[in-house]
Amino acid sequence: MANTTGGQAKKNALANFFGVLGNDIKDIGLTFKEGDWKTRISFIIFGFGSLLRGLWLRGLALLAVEVGLLYFIFAFGWDYLSKLGTLGTVATTKQGRTTVYGDNSFLILLFGLLTLFAVIAFIAIWRINVRVNRNEQLILSNGKKLPSNKEDFASLFDSRFDKTLLALPVTGIFVFTVLPIIFMICVAFTNYDANHQPPSNLFTWVGLENFRNLFSFGTAGFGGTFVTVLIWTLVWAFFATFIDYFLGIAVAMLINKKGIKFKKLWRTILVMTIAVPQFVSLLYVSKLFASDGLINGYLLKWGVISSAIPFWTNPTLAKITIIVVNIWIGIPYLMLIATGLLMNIPEDLYESARIDGATSWQMFRHITMPYMLFVTGPFLLTQYTGNLNNFNVIFLLTQGAPKTGNLVGGAGRTDLLITWLYKMTINDTNYRMAAVIGIMVFVVTAVISLVVYNFLPSVKDEEGFQ
Repeated sequence: MANTTGGQAKKNALANFFGVLGNDIKDIGLTFKEGDWKTRISFIIFGFGSLLRGLWLRGLALLAVEVGLLYFIFAFGWDYLSKLGTLGTVATTKQGRTTVYGDNSFLILLFGLLTLFAVIAFIAIWRINVRVNRNEQLILSNGKKLPSNKEDFASLFDSRFDKTLLALPVTGIFVFTVLPIIFMICVAFTNYDANHQPPSNLFTWVGLENFRNLFSFGTAGFGGTFVTVLIWTLVWAFFATFIDYFLGIAVAMLINKKGIKFKKLWRTILVMTIAVPQFVSLLYVSKLFASDGLINGYLLKWGVISSAIPFWTNPTLAKITIIVVNIWIGIPYLMLIATGLLMNIPEDLYESARIDGATSWQMFRHITMPYMLFVTGPFLLTQYTGNLNNFNVIFLLTQGAPKTGNLVGGAGRTDLLITWLYKMTINDTNYRMAAVIGIMVFVVTAVISLVVYNFLPSVKDEEGFQ
């Protein structure tokens, strides 16, 4: 039944998409058919109709966008876009003291994608231009008056202020977020690594070869290492999230308990771990637990141990130490959040439970935890996905060490996917496999987020809780 419903929903979504697309194409044809000569010329010269109708501000803006995009596409970007299929064929070489410049695969991929987006933007602006001309003509055909240039400009800060306000952030998101992500995805389908460094050594498309390599369990394959690192990443995120969560609530309840003195002092002491930058505190802790660090030094001096405890050199002990250290870092955040939430639970609920003879554990299980899970469910999910990509704790404590076994790609036993990606990029310059790992990080994070989100109490039973 669920599969039938899901399949029907997909069919409806697909039908709606093609329905909207068909209506849009029909509207464009109707605009050209019923439009006057000004509107028809505007199909080629953006803003032409607006200029002749006296809306020169709108017309000049559309014309400027058209000229700018066409200049970028044909005067600059077309050369890169035309080579996007091969990523270049002529490498830069040296003939004696003379450098003969050729193609640059990196620039071809970057500016080729940018040009491709410029083409898409051109089509989108063209559609807006057609719609603007149709609206102007309909206003005039209905005997109404077009807004003046002053009113048109003022609308940018009134009725259309949302578009004005979002223009710069949307552009920034595209340039600094969307474009780099798409570039990274494209790199995952190339052989861009230490042996293919443009402009002297070009890289090219290799299809799914990198993904096959990631899931290959042969001698040179990344499959075994990927599974090992992925399992530790998931285990680390689970313990780092839920141990901190429950201990944070426990500490908050203990401090908030009636009769506890110096509550502000205890909170201040815990918050001190947040005030100190992790870059300083974690590096200090890393040295503290080293084989020649203070802890091993004093334990050896006092005769408690006969040899140094391998906190960072034994894989299992290193992972346990990392989780324990993270408790010290994570509890204060959860304690502060839980303190505010615990104060909002109605005291009447606890009073009624006491009258009914409920124990402290029963009140915690049936009142405190349901309320906390409901309110902090989305935060808990965010914290888990954040721990999947918790670069600081792992890298500042161990740098992914120890490196034992047959792990490839420079991975260590405590590496997360994100730290493995970093080392593969910085140390090995293996950009193609790093890009594949980046995609897998996104897939793992997205799947977990989407699945868990639908099971959150705040999503499943919001009305029931209220």
